[in-house]
Amino acid sequence: MPSPRATASALIDLFSEFNLSVKDLVALSGSHSIGNGRCFSIVFRLYNQSGTGRPDPVMEPKFREKLDKLCPIGGDGNVTGDLDSTPHVFDNQYFKDLVSGRGFLNSDQTLYSSNGTTREYVQQFSTDQEAFFKAFVEGMVKMGDLQSGRPGEIRRNCRIINSPPVEILMKS
Repeated sequence: MPSPRATASALIDLFSEFNLSVKDLVALSGSHSIGNGRCFSIVFRLYNQSGTGRPDPVMEPKFREKLDKLCPIGGDGNVTGDLDSTPHVFDNQYFKDLVSGRGFLNSDQTLYSSNGTTREYVQQFSTDQEAFFKAFVEGMVKMGDLQSGRPGEIRRNCRIINSPPVEILMKS
């Protein structure tokens, strides 16, 4: 799992290690169209972006005000916020939010704010939901084909590998 502080270039490098393209990276990041993130993952963006002691300058001001209330300095880092403005619907709103400077995680917002090749795909997917859906399916198929030497798993907590199942022996 990439760090929520990751930059677009670091994400591109990470995905390329698995032979996943920039388009795959952006499309698969669209999985953040659903769900929540913890304040712990964004307080640096709100109060000390890149060690400046200031907030991330690309963050839309009203969105930042909302996040300041949700995640105040010294607040509970486990409080969660929506990853996009339609957190219960898998759609292209995530990309529209990035274009508007309302990405929750730095690793998400950097896909648009970096002005690189990731930005082109964010713009495309923000206006063409079908193109996003098609690219997402293609990226998921590629990820499913990756060979790690281990069977895949659906994690109970996305940050932690599931514990191995416990074998129960029955006495006879």
